[in-house]
Amino acid sequence: MQKKPSPKPHGAPRLAPRQVRIIGGAWKRALLPVVDAEGLRPTPDRVRETVFNWINHQLPNDWDQSTFLDLFSGSGALGFEAASRGAASVTMVDYHSPAARQLEANRDKLKAGNVTVLRADALHLARDLATRGQRFDVIFVDPPYQLGLLSQVLPLCRDLLKEGGMVYAETGEALPLESELPDWLLGWDAVRADKAGMVYYYLLKRQASAA
Repeated sequence: MQKKPSPKPHGAPRLAPRQVRIIGGAWKRALLPVVDAEGLRPTPDRVRETVFNWINHQLPNDWDQSTFLDLFSGSGALGFEAASRGAASVTMVDYHSPAARQLEANRDKLKAGNVTVLRADALHLARDLATRGQRFDVIFVDPPYQLGLLSQVLPLCRDLLKEGGMVYAETGEALPLESELPDWLLGWDAVRADKAGMVYYYLLKRQASAA
């Protein structure tokens, strides 16, 4: 006789879908669904809190005048956090169709009129935006760690920043800032840096001579 499965204990917690929580601004504590995709790692709350404190001290304009570009947007944790805090505009970019659709759904849920979602290859779009003269105060760069994309996209960011603008970069290994710099890191200063677990994160600005 087939044995019946044991019933779950009363009140046993259900597995919740993946979510990110906005930690500041107009949508503080809002929970947003995240697609389950390989390489997609929402930036943890503690890291985001640190990063946005850094940005707040370095931002050349008021939030309501500042423009953000979120390349490799993924969960949208960084972009929606900026939008929640009153950014004038946030452009989110992701090539993965399910992730882009979820970003659009979360934008609509929040009624985030300052958010634009683009399904596009981040490298191609960065070149196109630079050609068209688009410039941003802050660029988020948090690509999948194993694909070597940071070294490809960071040089493109030079032509996408306004004067005084900055790049937030997240990576699975430390940037070689204490040794001879590779070509793709030339012209950048790490104005802030930290580590959480196996995640290294940086706030980068162009050196004055490279601006």
